Amino acid sequence: MRSEKNVSPKLLVVLLFLPAITVSAVAQADPWPLMPMPAHLQQGAGQFIVNSSFTLGFEGYREPRLDSAAARFLQRLSRQTGIPLPTAPSDSHAKFVIRCRQASAKIQEVGEDESYRLEITPSDVKLEAPNPLGIIHGLHTFLQLVQIGPQGFAAPSLIIEDRPRFPWRGLLIDVARHFQPMETLKRNLDAMEAVKLNVLHWHLSEDQGFRVESKSLPKLQERSSDGLYYTQAEVKELIEYARDRGIRIVPEFDMPGHTTSWFAAYPEIASLPGPYQIERKWGIFDPAMDPTQDRTYELVDKFIREMAKLFPDAYFHIGGDEVNGKQWDANPKIQEFMRSHGLKSNEELQAYFSRHLQEIVRKHGKIMVGWDEILDPALPKEAVIQSWRGQDSLADAARRGYRGILSNGYYLDLMYSAASHYLTDPLAAGAATLAPEEKARILGGEACMWSELVTPENIDGRIWPRAAAVAERLWSPAELRDLDSMYARLHAVDDNLQWVGVLDRSNRALMLQRLTGSADIKPLQVLLEVLEPVKRYTRTGTGNYNSSTP
Repeated sequence: MRSEKNVSPKLLVVLLFLPAITVSAVAQADPWPLMPMPAHLQQGAGQFIVNSSFTLGFEGYREPRLDSAAARFLQRLSRQTGIPLPTAPSDSHAKFVIRCRQASAKIQEVGEDESYRLEITPSDVKLEAPNPLGIIHGLHTFLQLVQIGPQGFAAPSLIIEDRPRFPWRGLLIDVARHFQPMETLKRNLDAMEAVKLNVLHWHLSEDQGFRVESKSLPKLQERSSDGLYYTQAEVKELIEYARDRGIRIVPEFDMPGHTTSWFAAYPEIASLPGPYQIERKWGIFDPAMDPTQDRTYELVDKFIREMAKLFPDAYFHIGGDEVNGKQWDANPKIQEFMRSHGLKSNEELQAYFSRHLQEIVRKHGKIMVGWDEILDPALPKEAVIQSWRGQDSLADAARRGYRGILSNGYYLDLMYSAASHYLTDPLAAGAATLAPEEKARILGGEACMWSELVTPENIDGRIWPRAAAVAERLWSPAELRDLDSMYARLHAVDDNLQWVGVLDRSNRALMLQRLTGSADIKPLQVLLEVLEPVKRYTRTGTGNYNSSTP
């Protein structure tokens, strides 16, 4: 493990533009190049050789999503091995047989059965699962097992019986501070599929931009996006792309704070008069929605009605974090409203807003998710709390009867080591003492890629391969905590992700060439191997960064 020392500001110009270098060398590689590690694995004798006679077929239930998964599998296996393989499943005498018992839910649900059984022998391979989700996971386990050896490419003989520890295993991508094009999102969905992450938390609004087309409130994209937003057709395309890979998409539209982009379009719902324009810098800003006006809820209702139809997932994230209350304090009408309604603090005023918002979200058939700040005794128990504060806060929510998701410890943008993320467990610290029924309310966790300092060029290297360590923490047994094994397998999964299409290595080389002005990048590569970037939020203070710069 590398130490987490800071670097000289003189070297920061190099490092800020490059992906995080987090994979340490280890003395001994783990025998199984798997991440996440399966719940149960039994070694057999011999190996299954992958050659040009390889064929894949189906028995039992079959649907278009399974055909797509099989086609991607065959394409990936051919690319990984360099062996020309059939581009579609075989109808008979297949060496790799998929048995799926039934369809999964039409709209993917939290807690669906994701288990699978993979049996590899020298003569054949059998993959069985209750539904397509398990089949998708099992195919990627096999791909990780295929390695080059004396007899060519092969997978070891073994039996794997696998299922996830937590049902919610997510990656948040912030596209509001720095917009990310569709190809970047698709590439990262492919990588998520490879490591069994099953939720893309799509952070779509911020002070710096509003990134989705609204037909009912068109000023949102017209005035608040700089022309960088996703059309509704693109949203539908990405949702289908994710579903094909066993991944749910949960949208987040932050409110009542982080809402300057709302007010650049509709200033009438702000707590103080405008004019407003989207922010170009980073931080916590004063503007917040006015929780005392009916027109605020009417506009939000109109928007959520539209988005609830666009996004099929049952969960809808409303943010709720980091409201400093300064605009509320400065508005005499809001202060009078608080006195007349017995609201003694800005926290109570936000709780008032959150309860009304929850009613709107429920009316449109969704379950509200929000950050720690929405937690209030009067909030209905169906709401889900996402914790950036940590396991103690998460445990508090669980004791009160709320389901929760952990993100504290999984902030990829803070540039901590893979070991730091790996050793963070949703059921550790304050959550370790929860009763069994309370622990069952912890749904899992999400790695977070906040985008103050990322662009489409460097985002892959900021997310991968460290997100794979989070994926294992959320999938594999809790007792799996050996760092040497983790780092060895993380190196292997990073190799594997190159075949998936992740651009962390290739883009890093191009960025180094840009800095050196030549193809001789070895000196900078050596430098990167011995240094790490500045951690936490001190990095944003080292330069004049805004939404037009990384």
